[in-house]
Amino acid sequence: MSQPAYDPDNVFAKILRGELPSHKLYEDGGTFALMDIMPRGDGHCLVIPKKPSRNILDVEPDDLAAVMVTTQKLARAVVKAFGADGVTIQQFNEPAGGQVVFHLHVHIIPRFDGVKLRPHTGEMADQGELAANAEKIRAALAEM
Repeated sequence: MSQPAYDPDNVFAKILRGELPSHKLYEDGGTFALMDIMPRGDGHCLVIPKKPSRNILDVEPDDLAAVMVTTQKLARAVVKAFGADGVTIQQFNEPAGGQVVFHLHVHIIPRFDGVKLRPHTGEMADQGELAANAEKIRAALAEM
């Protein structure tokens, strides 16, 4: 399978360049974590590599390793911040795999016993709610 080229105008590339706003949670030399603006649960956030990569099929191994280290850090933080019973980690590749934004990203969703994920409606969450949830996660990260 020939993979399409990376599109430098995708939403995450624009966020990394500061062209679009985001609720930033964490940043290091290789990764950036932010709130998902269409959350499927309270505290739903994303981890992306800073270097361009379309998805897991073309990412450099060191960049993928950095993404996974940050994913673990954020997973621990969201469980702590929301008192979650567990966490769902999702990552989609190419349209057939469910990918919609073509910059590698990992979903981190705090989970609670007996609570189903909200459907993906395509509607943005309330910015105040996202900001409040982001603050909870940043506080948990600071305590870790």
